[in-house]
Amino acid sequence: MRILRHRTDLKSGKVSRQAIYAITDLTSHQASPQRLGQLARSQWTIENRLRFVRDTTFGEDTSKIRTGRGPENMATLRNLAINTLRRHGHRNIAAGLRHVSYDPFNRPLDLLDIR
Repeated sequence: MRILRHRTDLKSGKVSRQAIYAITDLTSHQASPQRLGQLARSQWTIENRLRFVRDTTFGEDTSKIRTGRGPENMATLRNLAINTLRRHGHRNIAAGLRHVSYDPFNRPLDLLDIR
């Protein structure tokens, strides 16, 4: 399949186009345009819900932790924080972190059911 993407950079206003090609093992009956579009968009859900939050809220791309198991361990801790906040109803992770930070000796423990 071929997906044509049109993107507008909000800062510069520049419009770019990109063609993406993909191969699937779905049968022709299973691979309707709607289904293929849904599968392609589902990848962006992952990007937006996890990786984008980890980078913008936690600054993961600028992290100086680069040796041994440090990057893996920090990614796991970031995921734990994100998932715990979401499980307790925080849709905005940055706002959830701020809320928890107002009472740092109690609220994080309450979220994790420790005490």
